[in-house]
Amino acid sequence: MIGRRTDSEDLDTMDLFAAIRELYAEKERLDGVIAALESLARPAVEAGISAGGEQPRTVRHRGRTSMGDKERHQVSERMRAYWASKRGELAEKARI
Repeated sequence: MIGRRTDSEDLDTMDLFAAIRELYAEKERLDGVIAALESLARPAVEAGISAGGEQPRTVRHRGRTSMGDKERHQVSERMRAYWASKRGELAEKARI
C-alpha cells in the first residue's frame, strides 16, 4: 500500500524527532558549558598567560610595518634627491 504509513513508520518518525530534540537540548547545554569555560579563560588570555602558565611567544603580524622617524627621514631625503634628478633630466631635455 503505497500512500499509507504503518505504525512502525510512525514510531520511527517519532523516535527521530525525539532524538533530534534531545540533541538540540544537549547542544544548548554544551554551548552553555563552552561559554562558561571561555569566560573563565578570558582573564588569563587577556593577561597573556597560556594554559601551561608560561608567557606566550610574541606574535609576528604579517603585512607592512610602520616606519620609524629616522627611517622616514632617510626615505624622504632619498626621494627628494630622486625627484631632483628627474626634474634635472626633464629640464635638460627641454633645452635640447
